[in-house]
Amino acid sequence: MNKPRIIAIFFGIFASCATPALAQGTQVPAGNGAAKIADVPLVGVSLYSSGVGYFVHRGKINGDAAVELEFDVSSIDDVLKSLTVYDPNTQGLSVTYDAEDTLSRTLQSLRVDLSGAPSLGEMLSNLRGESVSLRVPDRVEGRILGAERIQSEAGETWRLSLLTPTGIRRIGLDEIESLSFSDAALSADLTRALDALSAGAGNGLRKVRLNLSGKGEREVSVGYVVPVPVWKAAYRLDLSGEKPFLQGWAIVDNAGSADWKAVRLSLMNGKPVSFIQNLYNPFYVSRPVLPLSIAGYADAKTYDSGYDNGAGYALDEYAYAEMAAPAPMMSKSLSRSEAKAEKAPVGSSGAQATARSAGELFEFTLPGAVTIDRRKSTMLPLVEGAVAAERLSVFSGADALSLGTVHPMLAARFKNTTGLKLPAGPVTVFDGGTYAGDALLEFLGENDARLIAYGEDTAVSGRADRSASRETVSAKISKGTMTIVRKSLTVTKYTLKNASNAARKISLEHPITPGAALAEPAGYDERTDSLYRFSIGLGAGKESSLTVREETPVSETVVLDRLKGESLLYYSTNRDLSETVRAALSKAVEFRRRADDAQTALSDLQGRRSDLVREQERIRLNLTAAGNGTQQGKEYLKRLTESDDAIARLDSEIEAARKALDAANRAFASYLSGLEL
Repeated sequence: MNKPRIIAIFFGIFASCATPALAQGTQVPAGNGAAKIADVPLVGVSLYSSGVGYFVHRGKINGDAAVELEFDVSSIDDVLKSLTVYDPNTQGLSVTYDAEDTLSRTLQSLRVDLSGAPSLGEMLSNLRGESVSLRVPDRVEGRILGAERIQSEAGETWRLSLLTPTGIRRIGLDEIESLSFSDAALSADLTRALDALSAGAGNGLRKVRLNLSGKGEREVSVGYVVPVPVWKAAYRLDLSGEKPFLQGWAIVDNAGSADWKAVRLSLMNGKPVSFIQNLYNPFYVSRPVLPLSIAGYADAKTYDSGYDNGAGYALDEYAYAEMAAPAPMMSKSLSRSEAKAEKAPVGSSGAQATARSAGELFEFTLPGAVTIDRRKSTMLPLVEGAVAAERLSVFSGADALSLGTVHPMLAARFKNTTGLKLPAGPVTVFDGGTYAGDALLEFLGENDARLIAYGEDTAVSGRADRSASRETVSAKISKGTMTIVRKSLTVTKYTLKNASNAARKISLEHPITPGAALAEPAGYDERTDSLYRFSIGLGAGKESSLTVREETPVSETVVLDRLKGESLLYYSTNRDLSETVRAALSKAVEFRRRADDAQTALSDLQGRRSDLVREQERIRLNLTAAGNGTQQGKEYLKRLTESDDAIARLDSEIEAARKALDAANRAFASYLSGLEL
């Protein structure tokens, strides 16, 4: 099996943040006592728009060697996540670094505790009982009783109390010329504490040490990702010449603590996924506490047979393949003479970045070696050349509909013919040999076109008038259901006036009505998700108009047997429906009326019967009060008998009325179900 190799990829990314500072050629013993610190300088930086940078170091080492890199503590998580090392003849590789709490634990373990940056008075106060020798200016020896803070009008001072052979002596710290500890071990601890602080951990920096074991001279490389400031793009677009001319610049910041000396600088355009995971800080998980398993028995358990892991897979072998970086593709650069715009304010820089696709990203590589000192920023040429662009004025229909009379924007329709993918950035526009305004350019792919607006065209004004209507397209009746298809019409009329002495080309942006289809004009120049664009020629001192007609289909479904008579009558007299449909609905109205009349007759009979039943209840109460033997009681008995006879007759009539209603409803339903129009 081939020995695994970790390969660093040299074409990458740039970012902003703490830039690593490499220990350059300091020949001090490594941690194993044999390896020497090797000089592996920074040779490549790739900056990404996601806020990270990919840094590559490359250099030669001989035998056992170590590489020390220093990072801001906030970058360590990204370094641990992305660090790659390539050593073609390694016999062993390890990476060591101090954990986040190593310094504080180390300082606290020493007799002289410098954790928390104590003052001299605080440090001496923590060393009670230790023997010291002072010069104040006479020599004083004794043991520390303590140190106290004294507040006075002159300010705060410290006073040291010593137990000397002649008694207790109090000495102000500002009087002491020198101080030494009598205990050599205590002095050694103080030296160790200072060494730990000077190693970089006390100033927000952390060292990562790569220990490389091997034989002979060989070239090694190291790559990693750290957070950095994003690089920015800024453009100049000159509309003055025969051919519009574009010039783009990249703004790069080296916000780190190390210089970039003669590095290969690449700028990556794209949106890679980027995140931070806490790998640096020690992480402890909570674990459950289980009772002691002193005695007991085990439960019986069975296991199902498993499936094999599939043919062609080996769990103990891994293949590593080296990746060759593709050669960068040279982009064509048009000089200022080729653009034929000698009088324009934007001139050729004479150099620009080469570009190539890097996976789904796009890479700009600056020509030659680039040097940027720490804490410095620079502007570098990114792209330049003639482009396809035309002047026009962009009129917003949405603004006109909401605000009334408005002015269009001065704009240019810009097509990316540079052969590059252009990142987003501001555009300074020049026209007529002078500054014309500022615009914003979003990310623009190759051969993609975009409108950029850089001012307001106050010589042109326009307004919009909108009306809405609805018309019926068709109506269909089938199996008792009527489906009506209507068309909702939205008509917008735009009127524009040019008060200048120069003709204008107007790109009118009309907001799309959701769900509507364009009926007029027959076509459009461009369409986005939310608007149409139409071209209008507007002569000098002229007025022009454009009518936009949109149609939205609306469908209505009506279950006819659920309609009341007046609703059916409305549809039967609706002139939007065809004469055949109206005639069929008129006949349905007659059936509905018969059913309604039958229902009314049945309801009347049922109401009369209810009245007689209530009357009987009243008569029975009166009969009970008067008694059967009285004359009045006999009258109540007679009326009760007559009421029983009337209820019996009504019951017969109600039964007949119910049958008539059922027949009318069946006739109505049968008629509707038989309609097919």
